[in-house]
Order: sequence, then C-alpha cells, then structure tokens
Amino acid sequence: MTTTAPLRTTHASQITNVRLADGTRVDVSIADGRIAALGANLPREPGVPVEDGGDALLLPGFVEGHTHLDKTNWGLRWYRNEGGPKLTDRIENERRWRAESGHDAGAQSLALARAFLAAGTTRLRTHVDIDTDAGLRHLDGVLATRETLRGVLDLQIVAFPQSGLLGRPGTDTLLDRALAAGADVLGALDPALIDGDPVKSLDLTFALAERHRKPIDIHLHEPGEIGAFTLGLLLDRVAAHGMQGQVVVSHAFCLGALPERERDALLARLAELRVALLTTAPPSVPVPSLTACRAHGVTLFGGNDGIRDTWTPYGSPDMLERAMLIAMRYGLRRDDDLALAFDCVSGVAARACGFDAYGLQPGARADLVLVDADTLAQALVARPARKLVIANGRVVARDGALLAG
Repeated sequence: MTTTAPLRTTHASQITNVRLADGTRVDVSIADGRIAALGANLPREPGVPVEDGGDALLLPGFVEGHTHLDKTNWGLRWYRNEGGPKLTDRIENERRWRAESGHDAGAQSLALARAFLAAGTTRLRTHVDIDTDAGLRHLDGVLATRETLRGVLDLQIVAFPQSGLLGRPGTDTLLDRALAAGADVLGALDPALIDGDPVKSLDLTFALAERHRKPIDIHLHEPGEIGAFTLGLLLDRVAAHGMQGQVVVSHAFCLGALPERERDALLARLAELRVALLTTAPPSVPVPSLTACRAHGVTLFGGNDGIRDTWTPYGSPDMLERAMLIAMRYGLRRDDDLALAFDCVSGVAARACGFDAYGLQPGARADLVLVDADTLAQALVARPARKLVIANGRVVARDGALLAG
C-alpha cells in the first residue's frame, strides 16, 4: 500500500485579498489549524507567512456526504461493466470481481481520498463493505487510509452490510467487530427487499447501534409504498430508541414517488425526529423533492455514491461537480438557487454528518478553498482548478495538484 509524505504545515499564516460568496473582501488569519480572524484589512503579524489570494473566491472546504472509497478503481485500468440490471446482480458481480482481481481497498481508497483532497474536500463520509467473504479486510484498508491522512482529511467510516444484515449468517457479528474496530457509523440496506424481514432487520440494526452508541446511515432504495412502509418502521425506532438527530436515510427514492399527502406526512415525521436525507441526485430514478424537504424543515444533503467502480463508470472527487449535478436534477438556475446546491456539499452536509467546527468563521477548522471565479454560481458551473486548498490550517494542494513534502 502506498503512503503519503507529510504535507506542508505552519502554526500560523494569513491569506489576503480574497472574496466571500456575497462579494465581501476579507483577509483570513489562521493559527493552530483554526480560523483566528476573518475580516477586511487584518493587521499583519511579524514573521507570519502571507499568501496573496489574488482576488480569488474563498469557499469552505467541501463535504462528501456519501461515497464508497473501498470499492473504487480510481487510477486503475478501465473496468468493463457487464453486470446485470438488478441490485443483487451488482452485489454478486462486485463480490466476485473483487475476490478474483485482488482489489486492494487500502491502496484504492487512498488514491481516491487524495484526489478528493486535491479538489477541495476536507470532510468525507465513506461506506465500507463488511462482508462474510472478505471479513474486515476492506475496513482495515480504509482505516489505514484514514490514519495516513489524519490531520488533513476528516474521514468518517460507515460499516456497511452490502448484502444486507440477515441473508448471510455472521454479518451481525462482523458489524459488531467493525464498530469496535473504529467504524464511526452503522450502515444498513433495504430491510424489506434485501433482508426480507424489515422488522427483524431494523430491530437488529438499532440494537447494534445502541450497543455501540453509534449513529445510523441506511441505504434505502426501496420504491413507492414498500419504501414508505420501511421508512415508517425506521422512524418508529428512531423515536423509541431516542436517536433523534442521529440517523441518515440515503437515497430515499420512495419519497420521490409517493402521493403528496403521504409524502408530506413522512417529511413531517423526518423533520420532527431530525432524520436527514442524502441524495446523489441521480437522473433516472425518483428523488426526494428539495422544495418539499425545505418547506418541511428536512435536511437534504449530497454525495457521489460510488466512483469508477464495478457499479458505475461515473462519479468524480470534485464536489463542485456534484453540486452542479444536484442543481441540474432539481432545475436550479438562479444564482441564489445554485447556492442551495452548494450548501448540500458544504454547510448542510457538515451538519448532517456531524462534522464540527465547520465554516468560514473564527474558531472553525481552517478548511479553505480558493478558486478563480466571479461568483459561487460560476464556481459550480465552470469548476476551475482549485487555486489553493487548505486543510486544518495546512496548504495541501495548489493549482489542482496535491502537495507532498
């Protein structure tokens, strides 16, 4: 497995001549990895390195709310996708290919994580397969990546049963071990259509989460009425276990296909229980309504899902691109509406995943991205190379290239 050389760091520094999204011109002072001050014409401190931002747009570090670092073929030869159309086809095809090819989750997760960092992502949630064939091998690889990039990439790991919880005996034991070994979040998958028993599946999931005091992030692909039924069962358990604000429902395609009255009733419960929704904004399936979610006070944030793996040839570690795709999927065209799409991969995503000390204000972790763009809307649409990326107060990338040494 490859390693990363220490990235350049200073205890204090200053950035001058940059603009906030509202056009305000500011300087930024950084000390011990935090934003110490942000405002116009900050005083210069003797001996503190100064970076002239060159009138660039200043953005907070981006947040990837849902990806699968362990699966990626990023940087490898092109994978020819000939998998079947069903979810179970894709699961079995991936398991077989990873075993036969010797796919290295450690090396591949590191390659993609570094690409995310170079493009401005400083906080990231990744699902990692916990599998009865592979055991905790994929988790071990991603844990190594997290350790290698500790201090510059805040990486949350979701222990994810890609084949469901009930169909392969021993999965619950492996998930228990994964949470004990360092996974931050418990994953789950389609309790009705994959596990076949949503009550038993959800009861076991919440019991595991409660035992380890971990939040939950569930993949819910189930459509229409069956998805609504599963979602209702899940919300019952959020309330019963007192897990308000600790659960994310990823995809939630059912909410994009239900009659408005039934949808709104579920959105009201989601808001009351502070359950967040994750969307990848796919073009070919129903998605939760951004307008309806906002109207009901439901948190909706964004992520890529898989990137260049056996499931999909698509995806990119550039979260400005994902924000643009979210904007396109929801028909956002006005500049102020494009700002909502950016929020799905920045502030809203940070809150939904529980990343603390986030944003552009004194006291926040100094995760900063500079781009040559007139406005935030232009940054999303044009996606210029990142002029500068700072993570935890360290300069980690310049002109789109990750720095080492």
